[in-house]
Amino acid sequence: LEGIRVVELGVWVAGPAAGGILADWGADVVKIEPPTGDPGRLFGAMMGLEDGSSPPFDMDNRSKRSIVLDLTTDGGQATARQLIAGADVFITNVRPDALRRLALDYPSVAELNPRLVYGLITGYGEKGPDANRPAYDIAAFWARSGVADLLTRPGDTPPFQRGGMGDHLTGMTLAAAVNAALVARARTGEGQLVSTSLYRQGAYTVSFDLNTFLLTGRPIAIGQRESMGNPCMNNYTAADGRRFWIVGLEADRHWPPLCRAVGHPEW
Repeated sequence: LEGIRVVELGVWVAGPAAGGILADWGADVVKIEPPTGDPGRLFGAMMGLEDGSSPPFDMDNRSKRSIVLDLTTDGGQATARQLIAGADVFITNVRPDALRRLALDYPSVAELNPRLVYGLITGYGEKGPDANRPAYDIAAFWARSGVADLLTRPGDTPPFQRGGMGDHLTGMTLAAAVNAALVARARTGEGQLVSTSLYRQGAYTVSFDLNTFLLTGRPIAIGQRESMGNPCMNNYTAADGRRFWIVGLEADRHWPPLCRAVGHPEW
């Protein structure tokens, strides 16, 4: 992506994650931040770091340049539009209503730059009653899509996800969509809007379960080590107390060599 200019109006993780991937691939990414900074800069303080650092923020905003703009002012909005007018790609995960108020929604900026590839991440999609609801990945990706429920053993409480899991997957999906749109632009000369959502990414993540249920009406059982039908596909405890996985999906094929490996060919 050398020579591709990207403007990012990203906050927290999902939008910045997409910008970070494009920067990895050689794009020149300029990040717009408010005077108070991207709130993702607060991760370090949340983690109890007292030196002002924020490793999660640094990771998702690697290789970018940054500009501070107050988008509540006419001057800040004008500068943002000037940057976007000269860009190949604009990435944002700001809510659609706020983008419209700032005149930074796709129809507005497409008038400035018809060749622009506009990458949008939302919580719950561009249409419907939840289109402008705020969302973090633990809500839209982890909880509402069903990922947490499908990882919860019967009778247990739902597990907490690790930081940014849904955000990073969604950011990678948007990076792929942006590149597809750049290929299309090379052929047609026209930009376009591409988008995904945290909720959609969650649904795709559990699509084995979702599609099986939609087509058969039957859920896939939640995996529990005590009741797995295939002993070659389970986790165990070693003599030193560490847990490990054996991954042998084809039981008939993998069971005999497993028995030999553990010194019990008679099994």
